[in-house]
Amino acid sequence: MPWTITRLCIDCIDTGCVSVCPVDCIYEYVGEDRTTFPNMLYINPDECIDCGACEPECPWQAIFEEPAVPEVFNADIALNHKTLEIADQFKVKTFVQTEHPTPEQVAANKLKWGWTEG
Repeated sequence: MPWTITRLCIDCIDTGCVSVCPVDCIYEYVGEDRTTFPNMLYINPDECIDCGACEPECPWQAIFEEPAVPEVFNADIALNHKTLEIADQFKVKTFVQTEHPTPEQVAANKLKWGWTEG
């Protein structure tokens, strides 16, 4: 099963996941359809080897194994799969060191998208 990056990554992009991916399957969208593909990272499900190295590197807690994606983020599974249809509009994201969010920022981001753990 591939891993999925959820909308918790929108505008919060941290590339720690990119730096540890052994197969470079984490992409950024470089096309013009920002309505369908917002500013976040995407995992190509055909290239993902299910190693899970990306998940602990995400300070926004935005990455889940596909079967474990919280229900509120189920649409993000299909969104990551759409990368296969227009692969030429995605490129491997370059690693950039960023400041990590505080636990409060992570919690606020989850609430913004309607996810409460539990």
